Amino acid sequence: MTKEKKKEDIKEETPKTYTQADIDAYQTALDDAQAVAEQYLEDLQRERASFANYKRRVDQDNQLTAEIQLGKSINLFLPVVDDLERALKNQPEDMASKAWAEGIELILQKLRTAMAKLDVEVIDIKPGDDFDPTDQEALTHEESETYKDGQVIEVIQTGYKLKDRIIRPAAVRVAK
Repeated sequence: MTKEKKKEDIKEETPKTYTQADIDAYQTALDDAQAVAEQYLEDLQRERASFANYKRRVDQDNQLTAEIQLGKSINLFLPVVDDLERALKNQPEDMASKAWAEGIELILQKLRTAMAKLDVEVIDIKPGDDFDPTDQEALTHEESETYKDGQVIEVIQTGYKLKDRIIRPAAVRVAK
C-alpha cells in the first residue's frame, strides 16, 4: 500500500503554458536587470580608475615630498663640501702637509660618493660657458677682454642638483 499511496501523491503536472504577454513581461524584466547590472559595472570601473589615479597622485606627492626633504638635508652638508674644496685649493706646498691634504681629499671624495648615491650631481659649469639663470646665480657682471658678453668668467661656488631639481644654483661671475 505504501507504493500505491506514493503513486497517488505524485500528480502528473502538465507543463504550464506561457502567453506572449508573459514572455514579453519576463523579457522586459530581464532587459531592465541587465541595464542595471551594466550601470553598476560602469560605476565600479569608473571608481576603480578614480582610485588608481588617486593612488598614483598620492605616490607622486610622497615621492616629491621625500625629494624636497632630501634636498634640504643635503643643503646642510654643502657648506662642509665647500670648505673642504677651499682647503684643498689653498693647501701648503711642504711635504709635511701632503698627508694632511690627502686626508682632506679622501674625506671630500667620500662625501661626493655618498651624495652621488643619493642622485646628487654637481652642476657642471666651466669658464666660457654661457650664463644660464635656471641653474646659475650671477654674483657680479664684470668687463672682460677674455670672455664675451653673457659668458661665465669664474665659478665661485659649485651648484648641485638632485635628479632634475636644483638644490643650490652655482654662484658665478659673468662677463658683460
